[in-house]
Amino acid sequence: MSKDILSVVKKKTGKSVTSKDIEKIASGVKPSTMQSEVQLRALIKQVSGLVNVKVSEETINDIIQAVKSSKLDTNNMQQLMSMMMGKK
Repeated sequence: MSKDILSVVKKKTGKSVTSKDIEKIASGVKPSTMQSEVQLRALIKQVSGLVNVKVSEETINDIIQAVKSSKLDTNNMQQLMSMMMGKK
């Protein structure tokens, strides 16, 4: 697990998260998760619960739209993580 990911999470949320926490969530994410609104919604809520940050319904909808409209290869988790960390 890259320390960059943990640093970004801490910087953006003010909460410390362990690599085990992220690995536990990531282990349940499949390419199909990124294509299912129901599964994406559940994943967003799971992550927000992990860092104890409430995410509004509007923000959840925005995230879902961004994921669905992106040209990301959902089989490439590195590309997805780079996008989430603000890297190109």
